[in-house]
Parts: sequence; structure tokens; C-alpha cells
Amino acid sequence: MNKNINIIIGAIVLVVILGGAFILLDGNSGEMVINEEMEMKTIEEQEVTEEKPMTKESDAIKKAGTYEAYAPEKVALASASHNVVLFFRAPWCPTCRAVDADIKANLTKIPSSLTILDVDYDSGTALKQKYGVTYQHTFVQVDAQGNMIKKWQGSPTLSALVSEIK
Repeated sequence: MNKNINIIIGAIVLVVILGGAFILLDGNSGEMVINEEMEMKTIEEQEVTEEKPMTKESDAIKKAGTYEAYAPEKVALASASHNVVLFFRAPWCPTCRAVDADIKANLTKIPSSLTILDVDYDSGTALKQKYGVTYQHTFVQVDAQGNMIKKWQGSPTLSALVSEIK
């Protein structure tokens, strides 16, 4: 009898652990945890960069561009020498998740002249209306005033996204 109870308790514990792992890795809360970790990493990298004086070795290292959550003031980063692209993605969209994962896996390959802003397709209604976005997995290149330069859909990788930029 005790052996059966131990097996049942073990099975319940295993189900709870696997369920928690699934939620963290695949659900919306998992997306939020990953985004928070990325934001913390970006903040830590900025602090390290600010604390270290520039040396010949660090001058030679090319700083990568960024992939971060959308905020209206970040659009102003756009200039003649710096591109800003809005990535309208939904957490439930498989192709969005694939390109999001590719961008995150290649953060150091984002050109230093590029900022990619992650816009939540489900809650970014005003931005979708402004740029005529009707489909998730849409990219919009904007200038510093937020005017659309170019709009496209479906770049499957970071390199494909970069190749589309004007």
C-alpha cells in the first residue's frame, strides 16, 4: 500500500514539475520571463560598458544593435545612420516565435546601426492602425518621427530582416 502511495505522489510531483516547465518555456508567462531576462541582460551590458573606459581592444569591438520592447521614445533613435524597425509579433504565432528565437540567438549579429522594437500584436492596436498592419509577423521600418519608410511581412530570420531594410 505504501509503495502505491509513493508512486502516486511521485507521479503527481512529476506532472507538476513538467507542467511548470511547459508554462515557463511555451506559455505567455514564459515569453515574459525571457523578455525580462533579456532586458536585465541589456541593462547589465550597458552598465558594464559605462563602467569600463574605452581601450584600443574595446574600440575594435563592434557593438551590436538591439532587440528590445517597444516604447514610443525609442522610435526617436532613427536617423540617417541608424535604422529602427518595429516587429509586430504575437506570442501565439508560430512564425513570430521562430523569428523571435532567431533574433535572440543572434543578438550579437544585429548591425550596430539597427534597433528592432518588439510590438505586441494583440495589444498594439493604435500602432497597427497607424501603419496599416493587419497580420502578425509584420515589420515596419520608421524614421525618427515615426513615419513609415517600409513595411513587409514574413522575414524568417534576422539576416532576412536586415536585408529588407532601406
